[in-house]
Amino acid sequence: MEKIEQVSRDEMAVIAHLFRGWDETMIWSCLQGYMGDAWLDDPDYPRSAQIVVGDFCFFAGVPHEGLALHIPADFSSKTILFIPQHEGWEMLIERLYPHAERFSRYALQKDRDAFHPETLAGYAASLPAGFTMRAIDEELYHLTALEEWSQDLCSQFPTYDAYKERGMGFVVMRGAEPVCGASSYTVYKDGIEIEIDTKESYRRQGLALACAARLILACLERGLYPSWDAANTVSLHLAEKLGYRPAGEYAAYE
Repeated sequence: MEKIEQVSRDEMAVIAHLFRGWDETMIWSCLQGYMGDAWLDDPDYPRSAQIVVGDFCFFAGVPHEGLALHIPADFSSKTILFIPQHEGWEMLIERLYPHAERFSRYALQKDRDAFHPETLAGYAASLPAGFTMRAIDEELYHLTALEEWSQDLCSQFPTYDAYKERGMGFVVMRGAEPVCGASSYTVYKDGIEIEIDTKESYRRQGLALACAARLILACLERGLYPSWDAANTVSLHLAEKLGYRPAGEYAAYE
């Protein structure tokens, strides 16, 4: 297998050129040293690179078999999502992982002027009767880790102190039970990448709309950008209702 080397946090600049123009905040999280890890083919003249942040793995530069086959030893999720920069990486992934599922994800434009605070405030206040909304505190940080549907709301923050320092989010409650959440999946210098999850039996009741609107407002109030990347058309349509505008679909592999 072709040799690869890990990139230290203080040397991320050596691979930045390979990801130039890729408008993806999880890549920025890693390049800025906030979250994630990276590997390259040659530390002196890098032509290929891999970034792993959470469940996502991004490939850039010249397709490289060693990087495509590399999954970090400490990667613990059930699945990993490969995001290729171009068709060359797609062809390599399909050859090396013939059983990987290819699907489309949907990028959204990063436009700070696209949001209408009054509309968002109306959505945030639109919870059906019997539901309440709370900011994620230490109790909710631990509660979200207990059920599979909600684990990704805080999963990229190893402790509550780490989440309190850099993360932010809200949870919709039905009594004492969390049933929907909107939180920072990852963070970067100027904002967050939003994670939205709803317990299956509580979907299609407007909970995600209200919760996401509250988080977007909180980001805008703090001068942070609430980045959204849609995993499917349901997420895309929700994002559009909140003010986001499509930037095109792209290939991913699970």
